[in-house]
Amino acid sequence: VQLQASGGGLVQPGGSLRLSCAASGFTLDDYAIGWFRQAPGKEREGVLCISGSDGSTYYADSVKGRFTISRDNAKNTVYLQMNSLKPEDTAVYYCAAGWEVSWSPWSYDYWGQGTQVTVSS
Repeated sequence: VQLQASGGGLVQPGGSLRLSCAASGFTLDDYAIGWFRQAPGKEREGVLCISGSDGSTYYADSVKGRFTISRDNAKNTVYLQMNSLKPEDTAVYYCAAGWEVSWSPWSYDYWGQGTQVTVSS
C-alpha cells in the first residue's frame, strides 16, 4: 500500500502547478483524500480535502478559488491543481488517504512522501 506524490517544483508567483498523488495496493476512489502542506517552522496544515463517499470538497480559505482537486479513477490518481500561486504557498505538499474526510492529519491512514513546491521570482 503506497501513495506517491509528485509534480512539485519551482514556479514564479502567479504561475501554476499540478501535483499528482498515485496510489498502489488499494483503490483510491474508496477513500477520502486530503492534501496538506508544511512550510519550514510551521505545523502541517490542511489545504483541501475530498470525501470518498459523496465527493464533497472542502477548501482552506487560503486556497479557495485557486486550488482544485480532481480524480482519475482509471489511473488511481488524484490531482491538486494549483493556480495563481503565491510565495506563501511555498511548502512541502503531502497527499493522504483515509476513511473519513477531515482537516486533521490524524484521520488519514496513508501518506505520500511529500513534494516540494517553491513559489519565488
